[in-house]
Amino acid sequence: MTMNNQANAPVNTDNYLLRSVHTNNFPKILDQLGISLVVSTYQAGKLIVLRADNGVINTHFRTFNKPMGLAATHEKIALGTAYQIWDFRNVPAVAGKIEPPGKHDACYLPRNIHITGDIDIHEMAWAKDELWFINTRFSCLCTLGHPNSFVPRWRPPFITGYDLTDRCHLNGFCLKNDQPKYATALGETDTAAGWRKNKANGGILIDIETNEILMRGLSMPHSPRWYQEQLWLLESGNGSLAKVDLNQRKLETIAKLPGFTRGIDFWGNLAFIGLSQVRETAVFTGMPITQLQERICGVWVVNILTGETVAFLRFEAGVQEIFSVTVLPNIRFPEIIEWNENLLASSYVLPDEALAETVKPTSEIAMAETYLAKGNQLYQEGKLLEAIAAYQECLKLQPDLTRAKYNLGVALGDNQQYEAAINFLQQVINTEPDNADAHNSIAYAYSQKGDLEGAIKHYEKAINLNGSFAKAHFNLGMTLLKNGDLKRGFAECEWRWQTSEFTPFQCPHPRWKGEDISNKTLLVHTEQGAGDAIQFIRYIPLAAKRCQSIILVCPPELIPLFKNIPEIDKLMPPGQLQLSEFDVYVPLMSLPYIFGTTLDTIPANIPYLQSTNNNHINITDTEYKVGIVWGGSPTHKNDSNRSCKITDFLPIFQVPGVKFYSLQKGERSKELTQIFYLNIAGKLS
Repeated sequence: MTMNNQANAPVNTDNYLLRSVHTNNFPKILDQLGISLVVSTYQAGKLIVLRADNGVINTHFRTFNKPMGLAATHEKIALGTAYQIWDFRNVPAVAGKIEPPGKHDACYLPRNIHITGDIDIHEMAWAKDELWFINTRFSCLCTLGHPNSFVPRWRPPFITGYDLTDRCHLNGFCLKNDQPKYATALGETDTAAGWRKNKANGGILIDIETNEILMRGLSMPHSPRWYQEQLWLLESGNGSLAKVDLNQRKLETIAKLPGFTRGIDFWGNLAFIGLSQVRETAVFTGMPITQLQERICGVWVVNILTGETVAFLRFEAGVQEIFSVTVLPNIRFPEIIEWNENLLASSYVLPDEALAETVKPTSEIAMAETYLAKGNQLYQEGKLLEAIAAYQECLKLQPDLTRAKYNLGVALGDNQQYEAAINFLQQVINTEPDNADAHNSIAYAYSQKGDLEGAIKHYEKAINLNGSFAKAHFNLGMTLLKNGDLKRGFAECEWRWQTSEFTPFQCPHPRWKGEDISNKTLLVHTEQGAGDAIQFIRYIPLAAKRCQSIILVCPPELIPLFKNIPEIDKLMPPGQLQLSEFDVYVPLMSLPYIFGTTLDTIPANIPYLQSTNNNHINITDTEYKVGIVWGGSPTHKNDSNRSCKITDFLPIFQVPGVKFYSLQKGERSKELTQIFYLNIAGKLS
């Protein structure tokens, strides 16, 4: 097999950090079978579509909060997340609206979201038109039923009641003859998390219909499947695919793979299997799979007749665990829309009898809708000028189309045409005064203009209209910080974890809220950029006064800078960490909120960082020493407003009595060569 480096494939550069490589035959297999795959990863917070695209695998990412269980057919997808079940339906007519024309052969739109509460949803399956799913925290198999969160339909015979303690880690099930038939659990236990004591070989296989325990002594079994009149399962602790001999009550191992096997689907004689690296050492210690020198995350394709690996896709970064793998039959290049308001607002699904009586729009209205859809697509692609032009053409045909005015206002704001953006968004608000999105968008334009009071007024209006509008709360927080209201600003910024831009730290331990934990260990983790970490690390001494010890998790490049902070007891990069090593956790940038920071109480023990670099700067005391950095991360979405060129500093370099030093890192440090031809090299080192 030969390899194709997905980092060089034509994929969205926003997902570069989720790069992958694959064997060259993987896209050929999907093409020949006429299928695509959907993969969930709760660790990365992504739903991933694997689809063949001109000889490579196109990995298409959608963001969700802890996506796990999946059930998919040609017509529908159900997805279990942190506390919801999403119901998507395939609307082929919408696929034709998506650029480029003719590329997509399916488009799954959200039709319903059911709130289940945090029940740790595991595997799911459609039995006819009824969705069944594993409720792991309550140790039962459930269906949906409005207005209930869930309806328990079956539980293992040894489970004596329902609670939230995950008594046996019920995790997988499958259908036979369109009815739930077999289930797997990690223990035959009826106490809170009792399965953990014998997790290495306490797994069981249960007959749902008879309540008989068919097999014991399995190593973390997952993903039972009835296929080709045969029961299959993944013995994840061994990293294997196995067939179950129901007469002898034995497993026949078909293939051993280089990772924690979890999530499987079949097509023909091929099995598509999810592999995980296994990060939670506190849960998975003692597993045979942890003895492998290298554990891989990806999707492996195995011939079920021979056990041979025929193809694979391996994630190189970002994705470390996979939960579910599902085939989309007879769909080669699907789109899944998680929450595209423009597309959802302009797409309608009607019963056939109503559709037959639908009046077709006039050519002028139809053309306006075409321009609107084109503008939406161009906007999604980041082509702001083209999108603005399309919206303007739409409004020439339908001057009162509020959706087009709103979208045009947003695009103008993103293009830094703030006055024009405010004009169109105010027109939307005049027509729809209760439009929370319009208030949030016009507030952004005001804030970018520097009118912070105007921005705050509209953010507050958006929140009054929609109290759970997380993005408006976060935007309000950032604006309040700019305006000097730190205490309220940091409080509003805590809403960031409920926006799509931030992925919360997944941890079973409680989050610290500032209470006295003098007998406990606090884990503090950095977030966002290195600059933010350097600024907010000043809060560590305050946190240390309320806890027994501190573990700091930060990017490797910051460890040399932070290692001399005496209040930090352990410093480590992201990766494996025993859950037993700490008791509570907190994001570093939540510490100002916890301590109720105001302008007068910002920790100002300066310097609060000490360099360990022995290369001292030797210049006369008569000169000021000024370090400069002109560029941040070039992949940051706001880089155009955060970074400049070194030549922008040329007037400043003329200031007498000052010696300038470049502190720039990365590729942009090469720009230094640009100024060595300008007769000021002596001013900059």
